[in-house]
Amino acid sequence: MKPGPSAPLILIAFSLVIPMSFQVSAAENVEWETVKTLQMETPSRDVAFSPDGSKFFVLSETGKVHIYSAAGEPEGTIEVGKEADQIRVGPKGDLLILNSRRNQSIRIIQLEYVQDIDVSGSPFKGPEDAPVVLTIFDDFECPYCARLAPLLDQVVKQYPEAVKLVFKHFPLRNHKNAVKAALASLAAEKQGKFWEFHDLLFANYNQLSDEKIEEIARVLNLDMERFKTDMQDPALVNSIRQDMMQAVNAGVRGTPTLFVNGKRLQDRSMKGFQGAIEKELETAGEKKSKSDS
Repeated sequence: MKPGPSAPLILIAFSLVIPMSFQVSAAENVEWETVKTLQMETPSRDVAFSPDGSKFFVLSETGKVHIYSAAGEPEGTIEVGKEADQIRVGPKGDLLILNSRRNQSIRIIQLEYVQDIDVSGSPFKGPEDAPVVLTIFDDFECPYCARLAPLLDQVVKQYPEAVKLVFKHFPLRNHKNAVKAALASLAAEKQGKFWEFHDLLFANYNQLSDEKIEEIARVLNLDMERFKTDMQDPALVNSIRQDMMQAVNAGVRGTPTLFVNGKRLQDRSMKGFQGAIEKELETAGEKKSKSDS
């Protein structure tokens, strides 16, 4: 009588069979559907996603990078040349890395997204038709916003004819008095004292309360009855909600977040402001020269 299979052989046999049965079961439980099909004008060479998944980039054989939202909506096209055959996205989503195996080269492109931010009706400083619009999304309980406020005043004073500073509300959930402070600032605006109220809110950012907000209103000699009535105005609540929706659409995640003519500003030093503003003024001058010629 021949001996039966040894224990190790039996275990090996089971190890080969069991995973296969699991794979079949898992595949049978997958549900899927095509949510969108993009019809490209030319064949694509490579595709890459941004790290946050909000965009994807298609490198075409004609030397273009087509940018799409995660939902497949076109957001722009960049001419990069036909040499690249592979595309990658940097860790922050603002760099494209184009690899060319034929030329043995790697090209890095800095992306600068321009956000269309509606500033109509928002509180502002500076000329209404200034060539440079500096838009800030702020929270009155944010310590970083409070520290930045004096620097923003310096920027406006340095460019009195060129810069318009626009204030947008983005009260954070973890700041319990931020929404009420935002409403109070807009109620103060109805009496022509938004920026005065703005300054005192930031001066007291770490001790805001119902009492402190009312105290600030009295210090500024506001009509208290009108002030309290305006704070209950649904239109002011809607104004803050609209600001927050714009912030989310522009990719704002925290405060303070700044845009210079719709381009996000990362360097919040005076040097950073000056560089961004001078660049926009130079661009505006070039456009004017072309239109005059």
